[in-house]
Amino acid sequence: MTPIHELLNRIRWDKEYANAEFLIGYYDRLEDALFFVPLEQVVQEPGNHFSVRIVDDEGVVHPVPFHRIKAVYRNGELIWKRRH
Repeated sequence: MTPIHELLNRIRWDKEYANAEFLIGYYDRLEDALFFVPLEQVVQEPGNHFSVRIVDDEGVVHPVPFHRIKAVYRNGELIWKRRH
């Protein structure tokens, strides 16, 4: 399985592949629930190999470690899912 940081890098750098609608599913441990956000709300910091920042609908930024990203959808199709 492709590591999540490699998939996010492909989406970031491969313009043809990135020409799609992506949803990122992450586990929120405080809410004990899985949330889905559009890729536009996910911020990757160059050089950060451990987490992304997710900006919620109210503009609040949440750091999300890569291990809490559970699924990625491209145009409504599941393309990546964490095994555990």
